[in-house]
Amino acid sequence: MVCLACLLPLFLIPVVNALPLLVHFILGKVYRLFGWEYRKPERVPPACPYKPVKEKDTQGGSEKHTKPESQKVSENEKQE
Repeated sequence: MVCLACLLPLFLIPVVNALPLLVHFILGKVYRLFGWEYRKPERVPPACPYKPVKEKDTQGGSEKHTKPESQKVSENEKQE
């Protein structure tokens, strides 16, 4: 027999993913009831924490790639 706590994530993840859609749907209905226009807010795409961050040089405007702090620490530990 399978533990119910083990099956909970299988059913919880789709519900959590559907919450923003349900909120926008309900807000659209409420706004329409009052005669207002509801527009979904623009969402910022998620940023990957492992990508190098681009920094602009103040003098030339060229960009250089830097590594995140977690990678800098790991390289320093390797050298020691």
